[in-house]
Formats: sequence, C-alpha cells, structure tokens
Amino acid sequence: MLIEPLLKNAKDIPDNVAIVDDKGPTTYAQLATMAVGLGQYLSEQTKQPRVGILLPASAGFVASFYGTLLAGKTVIPINFLLDERQIAHCIKDSGVDTVITIPQLADKVKDHALKIIDLTALPKPPVGAIAPKVPQKSVDDLAVVMYTSGTSGLPKGAMLTYGNLHYDTIHSIEAIKLTHEHTFLGVIPLFHAFGMMASMLAPIQLGSKAVYIGRFSPAAAIKAIREHKISFLFGVPSMFGAIANMKTATADDFKTMYAVISGGEPLSPQVAEAFEKKFGKPILQGYGLTETSPAVCFNTPQVSKKGSVGKPIPTAEFRITGEKGEAMKTGETGEIWIKGPMVMKGYLNQPEATAEILTADGHFKSGDLGKIDEEGFLFITGRKKDLIIVAGEKVFPREIEELLMKHAGVSDAAVVGKKDESRGEAVVAFVEKKEGQNVTAEELKELMKQQNVPNWKSPKEYFIVDDLPRSPTGKVLKRELAAKVNEEPPEKSKPVGS
Repeated sequence: MLIEPLLKNAKDIPDNVAIVDDKGPTTYAQLATMAVGLGQYLSEQTKQPRVGILLPASAGFVASFYGTLLAGKTVIPINFLLDERQIAHCIKDSGVDTVITIPQLADKVKDHALKIIDLTALPKPPVGAIAPKVPQKSVDDLAVVMYTSGTSGLPKGAMLTYGNLHYDTIHSIEAIKLTHEHTFLGVIPLFHAFGMMASMLAPIQLGSKAVYIGRFSPAAAIKAIREHKISFLFGVPSMFGAIANMKTATADDFKTMYAVISGGEPLSPQVAEAFEKKFGKPILQGYGLTETSPAVCFNTPQVSKKGSVGKPIPTAEFRITGEKGEAMKTGETGEIWIKGPMVMKGYLNQPEATAEILTADGHFKSGDLGKIDEEGFLFITGRKKDLIIVAGEKVFPREIEELLMKHAGVSDAAVVGKKDESRGEAVVAFVEKKEGQNVTAEELKELMKQQNVPNWKSPKEYFIVDDLPRSPTGKVLKRELAAKVNEEPPEKSKPVGS
C-alpha cells in the first residue's frame, strides 16, 4: 500500500528524480536503496515497535519514513518546532527508544535516554538491484502516529493506519486529477499531516518529482518554482501572502502551475484576491485535519467555488450536525462530522478522548462549524469551541475577522469571547497591523458600522498588536488570547479604544 509505490518506481523509473533538496537531486533508485538500508539497520538497532524521525523536509526524511515502514515499525514524526515539554511528551507517549536525526537537531532530544541515529554518519549503500522483504500489513495496521500541534494543551497522537494514508492519498490524487507529470513543491514540513500527504506520499504514489524547501521563504519558493517548473503547490495562507508581496515575482513564474491549494487555516479574501490578481492563478482552498489523514475536501481547477473549501474527495462523507447530533438541513450551520477510510483509528493511549470524538458508527467529530450548499460545496464558518454567545445570540468569530481584515492596515485578526456578567459573553478583537501601517480602534469601529454589523455582534474592545501568537504551523493561538482577556489582570491586557 505505502511501501510498494516507492519500490515499483525504483524498478520502473530508477533514474528519474524523486526528491530535490538542499543537497541536490535524489533518484528513485537512490531513494529506495537508502530506505532499504535504513530498514535493515533499524531492525538491528531497536526492538521497539515505533521509531522517531526528527528531520527537516529532505530525501533523508523520506528514506527514514519508508525505512521505518520496511523495518515493520510505526513512524513517529517529531515536530522540531515544538517546545521542550511538548517534544518530551511525544517521546514518552509514543514509547520510542530510537530517533533518526541530524546534528543540527540532535540537541532537541539530547536529554532523553534514546538511541540517536545520525543520518549524516551512516554509510551510503551502493545503488543496485534491491529485493527487500516487504512487511505484510493490513489496512488496519498502524503506519504513523502524527502528533497534533497542541494548541489546546499537550499534543495528542493521532493513530493513522496504512489504509488511512493510502486511501486518502489516492482519492486526493483522483479528486485533483494529479498525474506523474506534475512537479510538487514542498513548503510545509513533512512532520505535518498535509506536508506528508501532499509533498511525499502523493508524488511517490505517482512517480513524480518533489522539490523541498527546508525552511520556507517567499524568495526560495519563487526560485524553486522558476528553476523546476513547479506545477503543484500546497501551502498555508500566510505563505501565499508572503509570495504575493514579492516584488520580483510575476505571473510568468506561474505559467507552469496546474494548481495552488491552501489549507491548514482560513484563507482571507484579501490574500486570495491579491494573489490571483498578481499571478493570474486562483488559490483553491482545501480542508482536512490530522485525524483525517488529512485531506477530505478540495476545490479543484475543474470544480470550485470561491469562499468554500470545495467538495468531498471520493469516499469522504460529511454530516452537518446540531447540538444533539441531529442532521441539519442544506445551508444550515452545524458541526462537521466526517466518515470514511481516511478517519484515524483513535488517539494513542487516550481511549476516553477517542470515545469522545469518534461516534459508534465511525463519524469523526471535527469541532469545526460549517454548512453545505445546494451544490454540495462545504463552507467553514469557524470552530465550535470559538463560538461566542452574546445574550443567547451566536457570534461566529470568523465572520467578524474577515470584516476586520477589510481595513487596509490590518494583516490578520482574531476574535474571542470575554466573560460578561450581564450578557454572558462580549466580543473582543485582536488585530495584527501591517508593518509600517497605523490602525486605530475608532477606524475599526467605523468599519463595523459601515458593514452594518449589529451592536451586540461588534467587538467591544480592540487590541492592536504587531504579532498574534501562533502555533509552529502558523495557526493563531486563540486559547492564549481568550486567557489574556479573561484571566490576566487589567493592567496587563489594556485594550485600545475600548
């Protein structure tokens, strides 16, 4: 399922380039040889069922991933952008005793009792005919434990099976109509679920080339697009905003681009419009979660609708539910429940959390709020836990955030609820201003009036900040902002123009 495509490509197209990273190109024959060698080495090094990978996006990561599977073990990708406490939790929770890394990242795990495999110190096996023994795995066997970024506490390990990853990959390819001729640009780390699927599993399934940028910068992205004639790019909105701001980038750079897809966080209309105006290519939104391997929904070059995250991929089923799990009607907002072969097995070592989020009939409760229109397009309206209730009325933060971002000086916005004795909650806005721009609370209040936002729905306080707090993958940490307005002493969180 997962291993076979790599081995087949090594046999059928051995000299084709599989990966380009900062060390140069790696062919399919070279990549498979590295993976097989690592698999044999890991089998000798550890008896534990899981192996940690602490590496940047590179041929080394890919070889380590497939080598771990060839050893019959489960992959534990470790997010090196997490803090020490979170990394320690991932190591302890997963039970790994061996981690594959490089000297530049080894300090992240130096205080743990681990066998450290320095990828740079391993001898390179000679490239030649390979006939490894491939472990016999079923669709229900565990392939990867992918830890969430921990925006609401310590990361949870989503148990993703061979079937989860295989079916999500082939059905995403089918939905977007990708072919082996496409060249992929990897700008999202491979320890992230979207990065793993969109720039590793998918291109290897197709026998395509993937170009990795170890550390994202808009200049590096444009350079790679030009040099390698990239045709498929998956990223997060902040990356596309940075690329659109590149003065030297032009529409000519995107002539070879088949699809540009955004996921991971909401895409603002402002970023989408600026990008399409400059490059002549629309940003197509997709949707998914770590727990769904991750992709479940895409707009595609053939079928799309602005503002939506597209239609479900084959075999993915959506259900929009009310407070009691009842099905909502077309166009009504509720929590998004997802069912299909891409839904995880559960959370590692957390049966209670698993039982809370997976229903008896196999639906995953996403925690996201959304609605499906009459044509079957899904629209995300926010997070269930972020919903603000003002005197019994629902306020969807995302709606207010998008309105705030219409201000020319605002680069991003986050809306949270503040406890209010008389009305339950009040709306509070944190606004990230653009560099060199000035934004005032009075201007934002006037903007709300111009947009005919009812008084009860308008923010009662505005915090103008240079930077919003974010997770390692770029998501705004609303939990921190809510704590700021609800728990910190007033002198530490003085609003502007309240």
